[in-house]
Amino acid sequence: MSAPSQPQKCTYDVIVIGAGIQGSFTAYHLAQRHKDTLLLEQFLLPHSRGSSHGQSRIIRSAYPQEYYSRMMPDSFRLWQQLEAETGTTLYRQTGLVVLGPPGEPELEACRRSLGVDEVLDAAALAQRFPGFRLQAGQVAVLDNTAGVLFADRALRAVQEVFRRHGGTLRDGEKVLRIEPGATVTVTTTAGVYKAPRLIITAGAWTGAFVEQLGLRLPLQPLRIDVCYWREKQPGSASLGSVSPCFLTLGLSQAPHGIYGLPSIEYPGLMKVCHHHGSPTDPEKRDQAPSSAPRPDIAILSSFISSYLPGLETQPAVMETCLYTNTPDEDFILDRHPKFSNIVIGAGFSGHGFKLAPVVGKLLCELSLGEEPSHNMAHFAITRFPGVLGAA
Repeated sequence: MSAPSQPQKCTYDVIVIGAGIQGSFTAYHLAQRHKDTLLLEQFLLPHSRGSSHGQSRIIRSAYPQEYYSRMMPDSFRLWQQLEAETGTTLYRQTGLVVLGPPGEPELEACRRSLGVDEVLDAAALAQRFPGFRLQAGQVAVLDNTAGVLFADRALRAVQEVFRRHGGTLRDGEKVLRIEPGATVTVTTTAGVYKAPRLIITAGAWTGAFVEQLGLRLPLQPLRIDVCYWREKQPGSASLGSVSPCFLTLGLSQAPHGIYGLPSIEYPGLMKVCHHHGSPTDPEKRDQAPSSAPRPDIAILSSFISSYLPGLETQPAVMETCLYTNTPDEDFILDRHPKFSNIVIGAGFSGHGFKLAPVVGKLLCELSLGEEPSHNMAHFAITRFPGVLGAA
């Protein structure tokens, strides 16, 4: 952060709005290209108001969509590069079990993305991981590359390297206005900044920013219950820190999928969450009444009773997080249709953290007018009709 005694600089090569994991990696890549970069964050850091807080996220090679699975080797490499740059461990390899009905298209696509033929039945999975109980006829695919990213630590690490490369990070500055043009002007609660390039990675607040710029993106912020479930027998060898991550696909009782991580954040508590939530206003996320019905908890309790019998069936700890979803749950990584020097990264739909190093690289490349290093066809703004409105 800039020291209060320093005169406030106002002109940069690039301004990035939003210092979550996507914006921070974007700024990191720009600073490594020797671009004088300003990274703006509306809240004082660290904070838990967005989508990048918490101690853990899953990283995996298995993806139903080929365009994501092709990005993952690059993402693993960039995470390892950040570990080397900071001398910090950011990843623990645990493996990942993908559960679902046999022949389920997305499960089969995950198997193909891994290049494996082996499919585990209930008996084979129970022998390998005694904490899991598959239902009759269901199968599992194992991703040995997968594991847990230490999220808070990762966010601090990438911001540290960004500043080390000369980047400026200003937190506690809310953006009030964006004025497009050959030079973009950004007005915050603390100053006015100018740059020939702007990148917006503001999470659940992105929709409001781009509306100022005549763009109506179909972004839906969701309030997600992040739940931790206690082991019935503390220190059980069948669960806890020795278990893999898991992900469900195609289960009728959980159409949006359920995912879980071993007990890393809270000893003796396994993180198991429904990949869905309730529409929310990001400014009011923490004001949800405790008496509000939470159907996700009932879905999770039923799942745990059937699939993870070593866990209690009511959550011991509940926290919240924000997802910002697009209708197809693919990211938006594109230039503004009218203002080509404004780039937007949004709609990470609860699965973007692991890909943040690649997303940041792509947004950097778009902003600098370079050929993107991955296929961008699935991330175009124009896939949504009627997005251009009146500014």
